[in-house]
Amino acid sequence: MTQNIYDDQAFFEGYAQLGRSQFGLAGAPEWPSLKAMLNNVEGGRVVDLGCGYGWFCREARELGAEDVLGLDVSEKMLAKARSMTSDPGIRYVRQDLESLTLPKNAFELAYSSLTLHYIVALPALLDTVYRALSPGGSFVFSAEHPIYTAPSNPGWHIDERGQKSWPVDGYQREGKRITNWFAEGVIKQHRTLGTYISLLINAGFVIRELNEWGPSAEQIAAVPALAEEAERPMLFLMSVQKPR
Repeated sequence: MTQNIYDDQAFFEGYAQLGRSQFGLAGAPEWPSLKAMLNNVEGGRVVDLGCGYGWFCREARELGAEDVLGLDVSEKMLAKARSMTSDPGIRYVRQDLESLTLPKNAFELAYSSLTLHYIVALPALLDTVYRALSPGGSFVFSAEHPIYTAPSNPGWHIDERGQKSWPVDGYQREGKRITNWFAEGVIKQHRTLGTYISLLINAGFVIRELNEWGPSAEQIAAVPALAEEAERPMLFLMSVQKPR
C-alpha cells in the first residue's frame, strides 16, 4: 500500500499552508503549462489520480467534463475535497494507486498532479491507465523531476564561489528516497527521466509533450521565491496519448 503520509496530522497541517493548498490551481505556478496540454474535455469522462483537495476535479467540470472521478488514498484529503464540492458530476473515492483497477475504455482524460513519484508499482499503474482510456484518450500529469528526487540529502550547498548550488548525486541509482518534508520519513521513488519515458512507451502511450518546467520571468517577478526553481527543474510535465 502507498505510504499514506497525507493522513499524518503534522504533514496534513503543513501541506495546508502551501499556496497550492490555499489557492488551488491559481496557487500552482505550473498550472498554465499543464492546462495548455489538455485536450478539449467537454462532454468527456475524467479520472484524477491523487486528487487531493479536488481542485482539478472541479476545474474539469468547469471545462465541460460530463463526469469526473477523483481518487486518493488519504481520508483527510478526500474529506476536504468533499467539503469543498457540491457537484453531482464529481465522485471522490478512496483508492490506493498501487493496486488500482479501472474499467476498460472508461475515460477520455486521466490526470495526475505530483503523485507518480510516490508510486512503487508505476508500470502496473501506467498499464491500468492505458486500458482505462478510450482510444485517442490522453494522460496528462506532473511529477517531481528526477534531478530533484535524485539526491539522498537534497538541499542547497554553497559552492567555491559562495553561490548556492544543487548537487545531483545518485541520479542513476533508482529507488526509494526518504525525506523530511512537513513530517519525518516521507518516502518517494526516484526514477530517471528516461525510465519514466520508457515505462510510458512500454505501456503503449505515444509521447505528445514533455516540459521540464521552470517559472517565467514574469512569475519570478510576482513571486520572487520561485527563482529557486529556475536554477534546476523541480517538476516535469507530460502529455501522452493512447492511439486511436
